[in-house]
Amino acid sequence: QVQLVESGGGEVQAGNSLRLSCKASLRLFSSYGAGWFRQAPGKAREVVAVIDFSGRNRGYADSVKGRFTISRDNAANTLYLQMDSLKPEDTAVYYCGATRVSKGSRDLDDFGAWGQGTQVTVSS
Repeated sequence: QVQLVESGGGEVQAGNSLRLSCKASLRLFSSYGAGWFRQAPGKAREVVAVIDFSGRNRGYADSVKGRFTISRDNAANTLYLQMDSLKPEDTAVYYCGATRVSKGSRDLDDFGAWGQGTQVTVSS
């Protein structure tokens, strides 16, 4: 069974940075697409950033483009999200996900494995 464990959330002031990590207990993690998603109170879960199995191809939501960077270390079975210039509207629970769609996907239905989520709170 795939397990994904996020870490690195917390509370910061606007303009600061956080780095989220997601450790996967998945033997073939290097063949999976992956992504970061977030869910704010009263809102649906939305895509933040996605990455293909190799790490060479990445995609971002317009709201985070230029501020967030997704990356992966397949040797360490770990996915990362570097979040810079954080804004109060980035406040949400952040989830990592893994998908058998190796080229990556923005469709939540393609993701069969999810972490438990980590809270990110950005104050103004």
